Amino acid sequence: MTNLCADELSYEAGGERILDRVSLDVASGETVAIVGPSGAGKSSLLRLLDRLDEPTGGTVYLDGTDYRTLPPETLRKRVGLVPQDPALRGGSVRENVTIGPRLRGKTVSEARLSELLDALALSGYADRDASELSGGEAQRVAIARTVVNEPDVLLLDEPTASLDSAAEAEVERLLADLLADGDLTVVLVTHDERQAERLADRVARLRDGRITDVGTPREVIA
Repeated sequence: MTNLCADELSYEAGGERILDRVSLDVASGETVAIVGPSGAGKSSLLRLLDRLDEPTGGTVYLDGTDYRTLPPETLRKRVGLVPQDPALRGGSVRENVTIGPRLRGKTVSEARLSELLDALALSGYADRDASELSGGEAQRVAIARTVVNEPDVLLLDEPTASLDSAAEAEVERLLADLLADGDLTVVLVTHDERQAERLADRVARLRDGRITDVGTPREVIA
């Protein structure tokens, strides 16, 4: 398990300050939810944590190591991001889920693939065409695609925002099961404060690019 520490992270784009000296320490095996209004910088924070965007100030530490010293391939393996839009590739569910290892010249065993798909209620989906999936199914495939890389840190960007209520409940239930193992350090961005209460150990509120409050779900959301 891995400790994740954002240290005075700032980010500017187009002359606008999106994030302003954000510091957040996520303990190994902990799930922290980021809540706040639209435009607060929640998704930008996730992209900085995975170094998809470059901070204009501050940095991120993984177990005390500055992530700027890590090769991009190592960082992408250790920190996995599930975007709000699954953006699946053409082809089968198997091809989508195993794309990361295959790009690194590795294979995923059928047993491992089946185990992962079973855990996400996708049993028997390996050969299904990704273009034929429902929104909830596509979101679960995106989660599998990230988890198969065995990241130390999992970043989830509004994982149920575009789903209907039934699909949202199913994905959230499966996420709760996944997070219950405690093997992953998780940062979850959500607009749904009730979801933050259900899934997170702690909650951080982001407003105007700054964290204004951090605490237990009861403390922050109340």
